Amino acid sequence: MLDLSLRSVTVTRYILPLREGGSLPALAEGDDDFKYVVKFKGSGHGVKMLISELIGGTIAKLLGLNMPELVFVHLGEEFGQTEGDEEIQDLLKFSKGLNLGLHYLSGALSYEPSMKVDYLLASKIVWLDCFITNIDRTYKNTNLLLWHRELWVIDNGASLYFHHSWRNFETAAKSPFPYVKDHVLLPKAHRLDHADAFAKSILNDQTLWDVVNLIPLEWLQWEDTDESPEEIRAVYHTFLKTRLENSTLFLDHAKNARK
Repeated sequence: MLDLSLRSVTVTRYILPLREGGSLPALAEGDDDFKYVVKFKGSGHGVKMLISELIGGTIAKLLGLNMPELVFVHLGEEFGQTEGDEEIQDLLKFSKGLNLGLHYLSGALSYEPSMKVDYLLASKIVWLDCFITNIDRTYKNTNLLLWHRELWVIDNGASLYFHHSWRNFETAAKSPFPYVKDHVLLPKAHRLDHADAFAKSILNDQTLWDVVNLIPLEWLQWEDTDESPEEIRAVYHTFLKTRLENSTLFLDHAKNARK
């Protein structure tokens, strides 16, 4: 059984902001002397973006895709007080406590659509993004890196967009994924049926529980719902389980989009 547990690190040095998109992640150094791309809960979509990143990245790992190590990142009360940029200082102020980091792939290159990709690998990544409803792996922003001559999946924070409205999640789980038409790897995803069969040989009710049980209790204290943290956790599990059971809906849509 694949170990899904995450290490925990404490940020010791804020290096620089990565001004891409609206979440304002940063390159930072941990107390283990490694560098991480840190996603902050004080950003626009708050802990929901961290949950998307955690769930999406963990499922990618389960499917055998190259994914930078995910770690829980702790920010102490004193961290960032000397930061001169007021926007960043506010971000760090509202991000005290537990955040999420991805191991920094030093020297990695951004994926270009002209690069060759194995058809099954492309199909697995397209399947993943249809499954977790990730809208942000497009020609404009591929969120794929080439590192040590291998393709790496990064940035799953724009996934699971049903949780921003938190309504009709069972209907959302059974919906196709119309944004697949913009997926950068769709033209190379010639083996979607194989990817579906492979994913279903890995993912099941228990593995999906293992995934959602990784969500820290601190990230499930929502002010905009009366549901308890465990009820919120169960919704994520039900969404993923229902979507897996109905994968033909998004699979057929992806095939039609390829045509």
